[in-house]
Amino acid sequence: METSIVDVVIGMQYGDEGKGKIANQMAASGEYDYVIRFNGGGNAGHTIYLNGEKIVTHLVPCGILHGIPSVIGNGCVINTQKLFDELAYLEGLGFDTTLLKIAENAHIITQDHIDEDSKDTKIGTTRTGNGPCYKDKVGRTGLRAKDVPELAPYLVNMHSLIHSSPKKFLAEGAQGYWLDIDFGDYPYVTSSNTGVGAVLNNGFNFKQVRNVVGVIKCYSTYVGAKGYQKDDERFEKLREIGQEYGATTGRPRQIDWLNIDEVNTACQMNGVTKLIVNKMDVLDQINDSWNFYQDGILNCCADEGTFMLKVINYISRYNQDIQIEFQGQLH
Repeated sequence: METSIVDVVIGMQYGDEGKGKIANQMAASGEYDYVIRFNGGGNAGHTIYLNGEKIVTHLVPCGILHGIPSVIGNGCVINTQKLFDELAYLEGLGFDTTLLKIAENAHIITQDHIDEDSKDTKIGTTRTGNGPCYKDKVGRTGLRAKDVPELAPYLVNMHSLIHSSPKKFLAEGAQGYWLDIDFGDYPYVTSSNTGVGAVLNNGFNFKQVRNVVGVIKCYSTYVGAKGYQKDDERFEKLREIGQEYGATTGRPRQIDWLNIDEVNTACQMNGVTKLIVNKMDVLDQINDSWNFYQDGILNCCADEGTFMLKVINYISRYNQDIQIEFQGQLH
């Protein structure tokens, strides 16, 4: 019996890898019947360039930009006011937002959640209320989308959507694998699971996962309270050339060289079938910058070609049949 399939886009670092760009490229192919966001909420910030125009979304999946029905899955948490503001923004750009669907069992962020999150001084959260909302979800005291009358026109049952007839889904992840609440650098993590397993929690079964596309930058960035960036003037140049400021908070991202061991682990843990390395053109503008960490040791490559070859050889050694593609900042 034919069944639905899902291709998944996941960040392999600490977020801000360019997942939105890659998901947008895949959605534009015309292959998919639905695009789904499967984790996170307004703490995400996906930057997309469409016909030369910069578009930033936080909740709405990128399928809306291509006339594809798009779903905010039950793994997400939703600030309804922010959602309606984002829909108005997209409508103003000429997009059909009636294509949006919302899982009826997705949880709702309240003002109390935002107030609680705003008191954070330890983790460096985006203060959007996500963590407290997930806490209430687990504590079984939360408010769900089907409890909010204003969301009634958008509601969908995930089992019926996925399993009633065969469809092709694109699942768009938020944050990055090393921010996963179970596998990241706890407690400096996000409040949701960010890996491929989170897709299954939205109603898919493991047999339906066809491809897992992992996304990284050719260097690494992090936004949060822990110390991450070393004292190196090249990182300040990278920040400006690569526009390394948070899409949600505007905070400057801390920068370091690529950690190839972290990327390899993330690829293995998520069964990545294709790895996309972004922002090669950014790193190319900085002298002596083709560097990466392996086993805690900084490796300095003479040029871009050597860097690419070493990344391919190392990742391919531990991830059989993986495809690796290198891209620039915008394409």
